[in-house]
Amino acid sequence: MAAVVVSADGGVAPLDSGSVSPRLPSPSPEQPHQNNALLGLPIVAIDNILNFLTYDEISLLRLVCKRMDMICQRMLNQGFLKVERYHSLCQKQVKAQLPRRESERRNHSLARHADILAAVETRLSLLNMTFMKYVDSNLCCFIPGKVIDEIYRVLRYVNSTRAPQRAHEVLQELRDISSMAMEYFDEKIVPILKKRLPGADLSGRLIGSAPVAGPSTSLTTMSLLAKNTPSRSEMTKVQQQVKVNGASMVALRREMQEVRVKQLEQQKQLQDQEQKLLEQSQVIGEQNARLAELEHKLRELMDSAAAASTSAANGTEDESNTAIKRKCSDSPRHSKRLRSKK
Repeated sequence: MAAVVVSADGGVAPLDSGSVSPRLPSPSPEQPHQNNALLGLPIVAIDNILNFLTYDEISLLRLVCKRMDMICQRMLNQGFLKVERYHSLCQKQVKAQLPRRESERRNHSLARHADILAAVETRLSLLNMTFMKYVDSNLCCFIPGKVIDEIYRVLRYVNSTRAPQRAHEVLQELRDISSMAMEYFDEKIVPILKKRLPGADLSGRLIGSAPVAGPSTSLTTMSLLAKNTPSRSEMTKVQQQVKVNGASMVALRREMQEVRVKQLEQQKQLQDQEQKLLEQSQVIGEQNARLAELEHKLRELMDSAAAASTSAANGTEDESNTAIKRKCSDSPRHSKRLRSKK
């Protein structure tokens, strides 16, 4: 049975085997978003729609297509900068309410708020050192969107709570996911991105491949390279040395980063110990004041008891003296009476 095609005026015509297929043509690669209503919108509208999502969901949307990947990368980079500004604003507000003396700050109601914000600042600095070098070079974006969501959660918790929990309890999730993100980025993604850095493969090009002659300096460059062309063994040795040096540099940078993290953690521990020492010194001072008051009260009681005992002794002596005097005064009268009776 021959295939048929419905014409424009409603008639039916047979379809030859050599004619064009009645199926609609696939869209050209230059116009891939004609059938997608969301991606056909302006970027401002897409940004407003994506603002209702979390940064973790935005990071997952990068897998949709190249256009969505570009939009999500820009939003992730802006999200990290926004959370940095929001943190600095929160820290300024808390510091403005704290007293100037360090001893008074530890007993203030906003002391835990300041500790949490200081710990978030160290996390932001570590993330900045890890990611923003490659972000500024347009090699990648700020990949862990979940870290941005967690930082926002901590900052909102600090702003909305009058008596927050301790810093290690509030920041446990943030430390875990940020550490995992930085470790994965350093181990899996940084070696790929270093190959794309400008000037990273310059030594390999100069050593391993022949130079491309330019329009004006082709003869001079070729002649210079022909004069000083190294052997293959020398080139392999140099390439191996370059690889070894690169691996050692990566290891050194990783060790430096670990040392910085340990240093920041030690500083935090020292601050906690100083806080505990101040609290203990304050408790000891209060106990010394109580002991001094108790000693003063004991002295007063002992003095009052001694005074009472001396007054009682003096009273008994006076009574005995008066009794003796009365007896002495009565004795001559009694003798006179006896004489008169006789």
